[in-house]
Amino acid sequence: MIRIRHAAALATMAVTALAIAVSPASAAPGDTLTMCSSTLTPDGWVDAQWWNSGGCGSGFTPNTKQIKDLRGYPVGTQVNACASTWPPAGWTITNTYYSSGCRYSAVPSFNPNTWTLKRTS
Repeated sequence: MIRIRHAAALATMAVTALAIAVSPASAAPGDTLTMCSSTLTPDGWVDAQWWNSGGCGSGFTPNTKQIKDLRGYPVGTQVNACASTWPPAGWTITNTYYSSGCRYSAVPSFNPNTWTLKRTS
């Protein structure tokens, strides 16, 4: 039984490592990647969602995030993003609100944690 749990844990870590190893440089606008919260969000990307995952550790703090590529979108495009990273250059915050998918703290609140961003340049 211990071997099965150990194998499952190793498989989960391997899948997480593959997700992190995917190069954001090859992504298209709107593409998403999943990574552990300990990995910095690359330039031109935003955090789109947060949750807990056994592949990224344990605890009560959300430790996994989905990131979204905003590079290449035309001017005027609007997207929603978690307020856990600053908007990329050329994007402006047009609205703020609360979203349960963007809870990136172990002590959640109902304060605005999500932005609507608009491509302005």
